[in-house]
Amino acid sequence: MKTTLYIFLMLFATAVLAQRAPADILQTSKGPLTIQPLHHATLALTWQGKTIYADPDGGAEAFQGIAPPDLILITDIHGDHFNPATLEAIPASKAIIVAPQAVADKMPEGLKAKVVVLNNGQTTNQLGISIKAIPMYNLPEAADAKHTKGRGNGYVLTFGNKTVYLSGDTAGIPEMRGLKNIDVAFVCMNLPYTMDVPEAAAAVLDFKPKIVYPYHYRGANGLSDTEQFKKLVQASDKSIDVRTRNWYPN
Repeated sequence: MKTTLYIFLMLFATAVLAQRAPADILQTSKGPLTIQPLHHATLALTWQGKTIYADPDGGAEAFQGIAPPDLILITDIHGDHFNPATLEAIPASKAIIVAPQAVADKMPEGLKAKVVVLNNGQTTNQLGISIKAIPMYNLPEAADAKHTKGRGNGYVLTFGNKTVYLSGDTAGIPEMRGLKNIDVAFVCMNLPYTMDVPEAAAAVLDFKPKIVYPYHYRGANGLSDTEQFKKLVQASDKSIDVRTRNWYPN
């Protein structure tokens, strides 16, 4: 019975790994940064022997073959970003968790002591990584918007001489368009929750990251057209490396 279960688990893990988008390596002044797309808004970064999970979702099986997290970043209160069941399954008990106050308020009691609260405009340094919270919100601003200004965070992370931007759930806001010197950006595009493809492309063309990954692109009517996004960006600026990956393998 144990042998059968072991074989099943190995086959399951192999299937998960086979469907996963390949990892990319970014060279920094302090060693390579491994970028692993996972699912929707979820990704893993590895640098200097430390593993960072962003918006972990999908249970423990989503992280097969990836080291347990040393640092977890959570952008917002919605279930595709803040998933307590996944935090328990990872497990997250040994990780530092960086999150906005709205997430900290909903954190399970066993994890609250692990939370470093970071709100819009604030910066912290964890494990040698500078982390700055960037606003994320819908336009036009409204009290009943799905994402109101000040509740959630995008993040700009600094790894040696390289910067990585995680947009979170946002429109093409001025704070995004005004970013400078971003090496890698993860940019959302899914109506009606964030922005459409043309708005995302226009925002990217304003802040000009060297590399951009369209992510978080499942909306109410299916998947956004990431190839259209790539064409719009590269039609105006071929120097931007648009990396389309399959964030929805199942």
